[in-house]
Amino acid sequence: MSPLHTPLHPRRRGVAAAACVAATALVLTACSDDGETGGGADDPIVVGISLPLTGDFSEPGKGVQRGYEAWAEFINEDGGLLGRQVELKILDDQSSADRVVQDYEALIAQDEVDLVFGPFSTRLVVPSARVAEEYGMLYVEPAGAANEVFEQGFENLFYAAPAVADDHYNYLAEQILAMPDGERPQTVAVASMDDPFAQGTAYGLRDKLAEGGLDVVVDEVYPPNTTDFSSIAAKIDDSGADMVIGGTQYQDAVNLIVALQQLDYQPQLAAFSTAPTNPEFADAIGDKTEGILSPTGYTETASWPSNVDFVKRYTELHGNPPGEDEANAYTTGQVVAAAVEAVGCAEQGECQQQLIDWLRENEVDTVVGPLTWDETGKPQGAHLIQQYVDGEIQIVLPKDAQEAELIHPKPKW
Repeated sequence: MSPLHTPLHPRRRGVAAAACVAATALVLTACSDDGETGGGADDPIVVGISLPLTGDFSEPGKGVQRGYEAWAEFINEDGGLLGRQVELKILDDQSSADRVVQDYEALIAQDEVDLVFGPFSTRLVVPSARVAEEYGMLYVEPAGAANEVFEQGFENLFYAAPAVADDHYNYLAEQILAMPDGERPQTVAVASMDDPFAQGTAYGLRDKLAEGGLDVVVDEVYPPNTTDFSSIAAKIDDSGADMVIGGTQYQDAVNLIVALQQLDYQPQLAAFSTAPTNPEFADAIGDKTEGILSPTGYTETASWPSNVDFVKRYTELHGNPPGEDEANAYTTGQVVAAAVEAVGCAEQGECQQQLIDWLRENEVDTVVGPLTWDETGKPQGAHLIQQYVDGEIQIVLPKDAQEAELIHPKPKW
């Protein structure tokens, strides 16, 4: 068993004597009658996490797991958090909103973890954030970027990435609308998974282009478990749209792109969220990735000091550099760790509000750059735009972060 997933050590939790007798049947805790909470200097700091390791979101969910595990391993190598080792207790929510609620209830109320990190996907972030807020827990999450996350009135939530979903494509929208009339695409086809994050990214770009005068000729929504994209691909092909936008996760993007390629649909621009930044994407698509665009909150080549160290150590550990999912998870750990070290505590109770208050007022340096948040937990930044250029995914926008020139029109696939 991995040292990051060992059973919880006996820990002094300071619950009342009667409650402690009942609780010991469920979790390994030691009891005291002093009514105080908090682990001793030799006790680990336990972080509770639920992730979609199976089900619709399993591919990015496993990436988030790798990022969390890397953070825990590296921080332990560097002396721990508050001088204590960190343990992760990770549960599989099976991509289910009902299951993720059960998981965080169990982690907080039964296992009495010190801290919690969020799951992957807006669908899982919103219900689990409600649980965390009910218990007064700081809740930093790596992958709930849809607007609805920040419309719930959460006072404990922080998104560990540069920008929310609606703003992911801002640089691309600006670039397209600035093109001369003879070069600018005139028509747009949109296909999105019925998912708040996927729709947020796609619709943010769709709406900005529509406001700029482009004509949306296809606008399709499909269920998360869709595998057959032949009918949607046929509608897009029949429309002859100059540009296609996919509000996607991973496998759905691969299946949709393959279906479009089979019909020999050749757009001027093709943008898909999430999937192109996944290390497996190029293998799944083959040699037809050239020109595909995607927003990203992370690049391994960023010169932020902690990112240089992260990429080096992660690559030594895994044999390949981290992707966006891994980086956003690692950023979550960095954000929480910064608050814990600044406040000087990490346990349930009053400490959690101190952590929340500190993050509301401070900037945190991370592998995705410095982060600050508004009162809703929204980060105050923007995403980069990547594109496959000469077989490699590279930053093309904004120009001051550019690794390669934007390719337009997209080569045939």
